Amino acid sequence: MMNKKPIFALNLATLVIALGYSLVLPVMPFYMENLGAGGRELGWLTAVYALAQTVCAPFWGALSDRIGRKPIISIGIIGYSISLFLFGLASSFWTLFIARSLSGILSSATSVASLAYVGDSSSEEERSKNMSQLGASMSIGVMMGPLLGGILAGYSLALPFFTGAGISFIAFLLILTLLPESIERSGQTEKRKPFDFSDLKSIILGSAGMVLILIFVVHFCQTGLQGITGLYVVDKFGFSTKQVGVIWMALAGILIVVQGFLTGPLAKKIGEKPLILIGVFCKALVAFAMVLTTGFVSVLVVFGLFAVSSAITVPTLNATLSKTDNQHKGTLMGFASTAGNLSKVIAPLLTGYLYESNIELPYITTGGIALIGVVICYIWIKNQKNK
Repeated sequence: MMNKKPIFALNLATLVIALGYSLVLPVMPFYMENLGAGGRELGWLTAVYALAQTVCAPFWGALSDRIGRKPIISIGIIGYSISLFLFGLASSFWTLFIARSLSGILSSATSVASLAYVGDSSSEEERSKNMSQLGASMSIGVMMGPLLGGILAGYSLALPFFTGAGISFIAFLLILTLLPESIERSGQTEKRKPFDFSDLKSIILGSAGMVLILIFVVHFCQTGLQGITGLYVVDKFGFSTKQVGVIWMALAGILIVVQGFLTGPLAKKIGEKPLILIGVFCKALVAFAMVLTTGFVSVLVVFGLFAVSSAITVPTLNATLSKTDNQHKGTLMGFASTAGNLSKVIAPLLTGYLYESNIELPYITTGGIALIGVVICYIWIKNQKNK
């Protein structure tokens, strides 16, 4: 089981990183406008960040298996602090592009190594709970950040970036001073072997491969639904900005509560695999139910179920993946990050084009993909029972 000091340090650092990330979100469009950039440039910044994370996550995961989790987490956090500082100093779009690329490359190091750290330091019974708490810490930071960023931007558009850089540096100091190395603590150092491409084949063809497919499906559904729903409720129901804001606040609140207090106990009570199956099925239910919504209350109820399904599925999938190979937890978390990030590139593009054809079509398509995920999950569970 994880000691209180390491889990506290990791959760606090995760909250601080998420706060530093999200406080710049409401400022970004105005900041880019001041530099003479527009929607196309914003699209490039979004794409290069996701692409950098997708490509680099497996590298950082494999490196953390070799040299330890703490150095990789530390490199990611200090690098992210530097990238935010560069954002604040930016005087051209290309400076932003370089800073955003650096941010994507290094933020993937922190996220991958943090998940691997929890996998190293937690017992199998506690792993889902600890990964859920990590997710809850991130949700709290993401919820608080935009409010703080909006206040700081009233003084200077660059101030949220400099503040984020300072906050990230504080997280770096927390990791250096409070977080012990998990690989040494778990006594696994002498057993480790370097990752090579023959390991990749065994990962993809084994049980881990099925989990990675489910991670892609779940993130695809989450990103597709989240990305299009704001526009959908405005076009279909004429929601105000206040109503849309309430929906997102409710989503964040439910995520925090369920991840922080319910996912771990549920995984213990009914098992991780059945919980994943329930979560993926709920994704399909949410997608189809959105087409049937009639107003604010029904949308709020459906998106409440969406939040619950996200809270129970993602950390449980990560916990399950970490158990498939004790020697390469970092590498596995790297591939999980790549699967998730790849879906975040594909899903918004697909749902955006489908929306232009018919506003209900993204939900029907996403629901169908989620049902495919349910079938994959059922086959995976059945095969595991037969072994």
